[in-house]
Amino acid sequence: MSKLDTYITKTSIFLPGEAVDNKDIEHVLGYIGEKASRSLRIVLKSNGIKKRHYVLNPSSGVANFNNAQVTAKSIHGLVDNDFSLNDIECLATGTTLPDQLMPGHGVMVHGELGNTPCEVVSTSGICLAGLTSLKYAYLSVSSGTTTNAVAAASEVISPVLHARNFQAENMALVEQLVQRPEIAFEKDFLRWMLSDGAGAFLLKNKPNLHSLSLRIDWIDISSYANEIPTCMYAGAEKDSDGKLIGWKQLKQEEWIARSIFSIKQDVRLLNENIIALALKKPLQKVIEKYGISANNIDWFLPHISSEYFRQPVSECLTDLNFAIPQERWFTNLSERGNTGSASIYIMIHELLHSGRLNKGEKILCFVPESGRFSGGFMHLTVV
Repeated sequence: MSKLDTYITKTSIFLPGEAVDNKDIEHVLGYIGEKASRSLRIVLKSNGIKKRHYVLNPSSGVANFNNAQVTAKSIHGLVDNDFSLNDIECLATGTTLPDQLMPGHGVMVHGELGNTPCEVVSTSGICLAGLTSLKYAYLSVSSGTTTNAVAAASEVISPVLHARNFQAENMALVEQLVQRPEIAFEKDFLRWMLSDGAGAFLLKNKPNLHSLSLRIDWIDISSYANEIPTCMYAGAEKDSDGKLIGWKQLKQEEWIARSIFSIKQDVRLLNENIIALALKKPLQKVIEKYGISANNIDWFLPHISSEYFRQPVSECLTDLNFAIPQERWFTNLSERGNTGSASIYIMIHELLHSGRLNKGEKILCFVPESGRFSGGFMHLTVV
């Protein structure tokens, strides 16, 4: 069966609430143990984020939206005179932390939308969950299985990051935290890195007649979990040997005392491996596989979680003889924050609506994931 051309014909994003700047961030997320975070200024200085969005009410700390709702709101933005929710043939959604363990995130979004029956799929993961949902939608249309598909990615992480989720641990592990302060840092620094948001794409087998579309040329994803232990996780804890122990194997009282459901990241493991395993190896693969050249890339959209990684990414590109000048990079980290799996959707949406794209230009998107180290690339052509 020959592959059909598939196009992103419309994009939409939803960013909840007013943008929160750095001076207000701890007011919204709360103070653990009623004390200011020691890592806040250090992390904000290196990550380059100036504004971000949260679903939390700044006064009460109560979430105004859940994950399924922010996803649905982004999808509603795709509706126009030519496309309704009931026209959706395939709905593919990705997120890091859905609202529940089961059922899947996708069917909860379908329930929020209330549209007629359609195929629904949920992809799991961390930052790559958005790209895997997009790949499923792309394969659905390109195979001729459907004539359209909606891909969406979302993150509602702020309720997990609120101080109330760390109070019990703060009381139970004070002595241990004094002896091993890195435990606190591995959990605390992520509070200043992550934010909420959602994005959605409409994919069709024909481009727009009177406006720009983005043809998806290919999407390529590689995991290197066979080479490295777990780096970023939630709902689990590492034992003394670094092996991940899932929440089902732990006692209920440990869930709270050790904040098992908080998000943790091994910063040392991240810094030592993220460039090599999420960028260098997968990029080498796609350069050889698809014969791409940096000279033919007009726009480079890297999902970088922190400005700290900008220079290492640039140096890696140069080492691979794939240097792309910074003026051809497009990022929005400083104004939108790190919205995880939704980040690449929000970047593409803002570039598409910036007025800076021209017919025939090539876009290379890069999405790394540090869960157990994976890297994804997508190549688009402006038509």
